[in-house]
Amino acid sequence: MSFRVQPAAPARPNRCQLFGPGSRPAIFEKMAASAADVINLDLEDSVAPDDKNAARQNIIQAIGDVDWGSKTLSVRINGLDTPYWYRDVVELLENASDRLDQIMIPKVGCASDLYAVDALVTAVERAKGRRKPIKFEVIIETAAGIAHVEEIAAGSPRLEAMSLGAADFAASMGMQTTGIGGTQEDYYMIREGQKYWPDPWHWAQAAIVAACRTHGVLPVDGPFGDFSDDDGFIAQAKRSATLGMVGKWAIHPKQVALANQVFTPSEAAVTEAREILAAMEEAKASGAGATVYKGRLVDIASIKQAEVIVRQAEMLQA
Repeated sequence: MSFRVQPAAPARPNRCQLFGPGSRPAIFEKMAASAADVINLDLEDSVAPDDKNAARQNIIQAIGDVDWGSKTLSVRINGLDTPYWYRDVVELLENASDRLDQIMIPKVGCASDLYAVDALVTAVERAKGRRKPIKFEVIIETAAGIAHVEEIAAGSPRLEAMSLGAADFAASMGMQTTGIGGTQEDYYMIREGQKYWPDPWHWAQAAIVAACRTHGVLPVDGPFGDFSDDDGFIAQAKRSATLGMVGKWAIHPKQVALANQVFTPSEAAVTEAREILAAMEEAKASGAGATVYKGRLVDIASIKQAEVIVRQAEMLQA
């Protein structure tokens, strides 16, 4: 193992990120009152080109006027390949209140993309005397993004979270699907005449989790497009949680409760984790490096696994 200690990710609730277009200010109060941990006000895909300027002003106004509680408040700017993104950054940071926590940067393909936004944000912060540094979240949604995922994860000290954007990612990769997340009908194997559907997003999610954990960034699963399919959403969310992701997007209000359900450790899981920690304390007191808990071996690695669950539960309670 490397002598460099793996850095901890930011200790913030991130079970659900609720999205809403900046062109619909009527829904902002409802978003603020939701149970989502993170609110993402959108200037990108959900806003038509002719509405970009008005949406930006709606968001600037709402950042200061709406009571967002203790939620992380984020704005998704337009991509760096558009003529809109620099105005998004400049107008937000020159005119919005300090309540804004984070900027979400879409379609990041390399660390230089982060550097460009960081340079502009830093300049505006210094010019305006903003006291609270803006944090970043990036979306991996291109072939270049996944190819450079580790350098992106290390690309800026402002970076706190990284998400997988399944739809644009699929398009960039040339995947033959119009689905947004979840099992894809034609991605299957056959054994003994039966079809089995594996997970086409698994490898990309695992790459994102590894890069994020290496550099102390929160890994987040992106959208699940079919908001009428609760079971499908839960299935994907559970796979993501098992891989190490801390939360998931909600593109519809009904998905908030589903994400919170999956990414909140259950009472049973927390109880078991505490019991494992207690069993290992007893083992260490007797000079043993391992012990048996409910018929299975637990050791020092088990302590680390249990501590992840307990820390997450304690953070959410706080």
